[in-house]
Amino acid sequence: MSHSSFYEPRSKVTVVGSGNWGSVAAKLIASNTVRLSSFDDEVRMWVFEEKLPSGEKLTDVINRTNENVKYLPGIKLGKNVVADPDVESAEGISLVKGMEVKKEGPCMISTLISKTLGINCSVLMGANIANEIALEKFSEATVGYSKNKEAAEKWVQLFGTPYFIVSAVQDVEGVEMCGTLKNIVAIAAGFVDGMEMGNNTKAAIMRIGLKEMIKFSKMLFPSVKDSTFFESCGVADLITTCLGGRNRKVADAYAKNQGKRSFDQLEAELLNGQKLQGVLTAKEVYEVLSDRGWVEQFPLFSTVHAISIGRLPPSAIVELGDSRSANKQVGNSTL
Repeated sequence: MSHSSFYEPRSKVTVVGSGNWGSVAAKLIASNTVRLSSFDDEVRMWVFEEKLPSGEKLTDVINRTNENVKYLPGIKLGKNVVADPDVESAEGISLVKGMEVKKEGPCMISTLISKTLGINCSVLMGANIANEIALEKFSEATVGYSKNKEAAEKWVQLFGTPYFIVSAVQDVEGVEMCGTLKNIVAIAAGFVDGMEMGNNTKAAIMRIGLKEMIKFSKMLFPSVKDSTFFESCGVADLITTCLGGRNRKVADAYAKNQGKRSFDQLEAELLNGQKLQGVLTAKEVYEVLSDRGWVEQFPLFSTVHAISIGRLPPSAIVELGDSRSANKQVGNSTL
């Protein structure tokens, strides 16, 4: 430890949220806080208190066993992770994918956190299926920041491990939009899988989806950079989510059941308390498209929403160019 570090206040880290990804984030961070002198060793993880079938509280079991037995069973979090049912205020980075749609327009989750807590909030997104990272399989992630490069470098230090490579880009909106919108495309990919349409069809849907992601992001936030979509948060996250994420899994089941079982039923049955993001995001994005008169410019996003509310059958996902004339733009690459 250098002489000067005795005088530097050590940063304390709290993870707000303790689901599958929150628990993996706590594990990653805890392995670094013990190693880095600029951080307090202890990592607090805020847990929404639940009673387990045994009658014990989830926080008590996490603190006794060092495992999140409900959302990440079989993985030790690190002895310096402490589960706590009370929220503390923390320096902010958001791992939440989604947006809130208000009358005055869409609001990103990081902006909501910034405004509510009065703090600078970065985001971390990427090709991050949590269970694989928990098993320490190699993957990457992207930190998006707006102005404070120093804070972004701190997050890179805090999350990065030899098996989890983190890079920072100055494009918080672009990084966060990638993490939000790819879940809509994953729902579309799940429909394709459920109807056994094959790899060429799935690749086409992913390509069209990526073009709509880029277009929508730039129409909402003109500062978004093209290069962001080539980071882990962009094309890599889109690929992994369309191959193996929870949104793909539930949409696959929805298509196999020909829409006869609702997304709510399938979510409860297949996800063990985790939430399905793509259907809600499709609804939120559709509200923006509808409000701004953009529906016909985004045939894939619009069709995913229509299928998910039962207005169209899952097979409509490959009929994007058939009905409305504006949809024929897809084939001409004008999106």
